[in-house]
Amino acid sequence: MNENQIENHELILTRVFDAPRELVFRVWTDPAHFGNWWGPKGFSLNIAKMDVRPGGKFLGSQKSPEGHELWGKFVYQEVIAPEKLVFVQSFSDEGGNTVRAPFDPNWPLEIINILTLTEENGKTSLTLRGGPYNATQEERNAFEGMRPMVQQGFDGTFEQLDDYLSSQK
Repeated sequence: MNENQIENHELILTRVFDAPRELVFRVWTDPAHFGNWWGPKGFSLNIAKMDVRPGGKFLGSQKSPEGHELWGKFVYQEVIAPEKLVFVQSFSDEGGNTVRAPFDPNWPLEIINILTLTEENGKTSLTLRGGPYNATQEERNAFEGMRPMVQQGFDGTFEQLDDYLSSQK
């Protein structure tokens, strides 16, 4: 994966967790952990498949408190335990076929995410870089327009991750 293929609309998020890097990596890659914290607050995650290796896939559905269900998938590009994960994220149907986001017909079909983990003094620094991948100008514009909401969504997800990591000590 050539990281230079990321387009200039990337979002960069950094967070420090009071947990060792191996544990943080494990909760990103082990379905027994991942389903306990990933996604928006109040949503549940059903994991249909999680094969974390280059070319492997994650397929799952999130259910809102009101019962709305959204399917999504990751296709893993690079997996270097315990320091790096690169995956392309898309909305999908139950079969894992890529579909348009239900909230915006111009939302990028693919979002690339590059997760890097570094550890110092038992704390893990997580950096997530991501943005439209193989996107049209309309898709890049849609991503740019929703950047604050994307960042807010990840902030909430990272809060859940922080709480979950605290419960694993």
